[in-house]
Amino acid sequence: MKRLQDKVAIITGGSGGIGKATAMRFLEEGAKVAIVDIAVEALEQAKLDLAGLGDLLVIQADVTQEDQVKNYIQKVVDAFGTVDVFFNNAGIEGKIHPLIDVTLEDFEKVQAVNVRGVFLGLKHVLPIMIKQEKGSIINMSSNGGLDGTPNLGPYIASKHAVSGLTKTAALEVSKYNVRVNSVHPCSVNTRMMGSIELGFNPADGESARKDFSGRIPLGRYAEAREVASLVLFLASDESAFVTGAQYRIDGGMGATP
Repeated sequence: MKRLQDKVAIITGGSGGIGKATAMRFLEEGAKVAIVDIAVEALEQAKLDLAGLGDLLVIQADVTQEDQVKNYIQKVVDAFGTVDVFFNNAGIEGKIHPLIDVTLEDFEKVQAVNVRGVFLGLKHVLPIMIKQEKGSIINMSSNGGLDGTPNLGPYIASKHAVSGLTKTAALEVSKYNVRVNSVHPCSVNTRMMGSIELGFNPADGESARKDFSGRIPLGRYAEAREVASLVLFLASDESAFVTGAQYRIDGGMGATP
């Protein structure tokens, strides 16, 4: 039996590196998968990349808009009947600046996607899972949701907020057999990390990459599929007694002084 056989999963930010890798893992394990993203062209490419792996629904939506969140969830229920797994993954990095140079507009833009988007997903998926008395939600945080990083203030603040929402939701819904956990990657080999590298060193992103890699005890970035494998574990019944947890996947960074 495949680990997600006949389960229905929603993945926001589903056309990005980690989102698409997770969609692939879920489909391979028998899930019916809906990927949600604001980027139309990236969604179309993801649809092509995931074609033939299983039941796939592609939905364009803005996770910061409550009516669109309600709509994408309803589309999934209409198509597949329910929601068993929700990977609350959509996020942006924001601009790389010291706090004193961050504009209010930039700060609020990051919070809108990374915090409001996560909150709205929880708000409108949880009632379905509560009613059926089962479900698993995985919120995408970051090692930056547990620690600090200079020049990434809005992003770090948003990922700490995700950690808090995760713990609160887990306590509120545990009596319904609904689980809520968060994952906390370090640098991952994706487009977002490439953008961060250039933000720190516009003239030489590769130099920034070497610097970041050098801070990771395992000496390299994570791959998107490695993060997807952790999300798969938390989505599956193998993690049936895990809730309210913060899972680092950071190559040992959390163990450093």
